[in-house]
Amino acid sequence: MTDLRQNDHNAARDRRPHRLDPGALARFKERMAEWTRRGMLGATALAGAAAAACSPLAALNALGPRDRGARRVASDLPYGPGPRQRMDLYAPDGAGLWPVVVFFYGGGWDSGEKALYGWAAQAIAAQGFIVALPDYRLVPDVHFPAFIEDAAAATARAADLAAAYGGDPTRLAVAGHSAGAHLAMMITLDRRYMAAVEQPGLIRAAAGLAGPYEFLPFNVPAAVNAFGRVADPLQTQPVAFARADAPPLWIAHGTADTVVHDEDARLLHAAIQTVGGDSQLRLYEDVDHATIVAALSPLFRGRVPVLAEMSAFLRDKLG
Repeated sequence: MTDLRQNDHNAARDRRPHRLDPGALARFKERMAEWTRRGMLGATALAGAAAAACSPLAALNALGPRDRGARRVASDLPYGPGPRQRMDLYAPDGAGLWPVVVFFYGGGWDSGEKALYGWAAQAIAAQGFIVALPDYRLVPDVHFPAFIEDAAAATARAADLAAAYGGDPTRLAVAGHSAGAHLAMMITLDRRYMAAVEQPGLIRAAAGLAGPYEFLPFNVPAAVNAFGRVADPLQTQPVAFARADAPPLWIAHGTADTVVHDEDARLLHAAIQTVGGDSQLRLYEDVDHATIVAALSPLFRGRVPVLAEMSAFLRDKLG
């Protein structure tokens, strides 16, 4: 770790803790209720979610509008022996040789499932990408680095499968939200994970939405449970692996995010820039942790141009 990064790390400790707040989902529900009152979301969707005792993400997936021009083309394709080592694939309509994006959802490393994120994968696919949407193993069944290893294995398997569905595995990127952005950046920056699946040069670009990239010390349950057993905590931090020859990064965060502070995005961007790497930082004013991923949906896309800007970055870097 460079002196600059050590100083940033010490300063971050003095300012405030980094958090993946277990109350984030409750706040997301409150925000969706607000959007309903404003007429941005039909009351039927919110009522349906409540009646089913499911999350607003499930409402977006089951009841929200889907992007035209893309569809799910395969379900539950295995990339390992476990029941959570499965992925779905989404593809644009029509023939083509499409670049590939592997998208990792968030959930504090202890929750989440691909069944809630089909709307997000379909939105990205409609922009002209083959999209792999994997599940991965979660705490408490596993701990670091098992979920990072799953991300690498899923990415390698997506490359193997891509050609059969019109994808070009030589143009592959990873992306994610929250804990999923942490997974994406870890397998992009720490060479060991993709080397372990014999694909060291596979990832050509990475995009992170509201990710935790520098969250030492571990002082909230989600981080303690996922990483607290690690002998060297720096091995869990994407910022510790900044390197000049890393694939290009697009690091997006909302300035109103109180779940994972935008400081994480600033620190990772600064670390990559300091060593001479390629990084783009995009800060969305007054956008919180939930809104930045909800903005992938047609329901909320008009407020924050996350999908358009992330897609433009990926097309530019992948060709």
